[in-house]
Amino acid sequence: MAVKYKLKTNKAVSKRFKKTASGKFLAKQSGIKHINTHMRSKVKRKLRRHKALDDVNAKRLNDLLPYA
Repeated sequence: MAVKYKLKTNKAVSKRFKKTASGKFLAKQSGIKHINTHMRSKVKRKLRRHKALDDVNAKRLNDLLPYA
């Protein structure tokens, strides 16, 4: 009888990206960690949101997160 193997989830990717119900991936935006004194409040507020990734990266993430 053939042995069926489970696929492993890439833990580094699972901590950084989130899959939505429609199948898109969300990621945190960069540039908000430190040295923000020169930024306007509006810019910092918008950087708090998650950003939807394009389809090219989503295809790669589907392989890394098989059960997401």
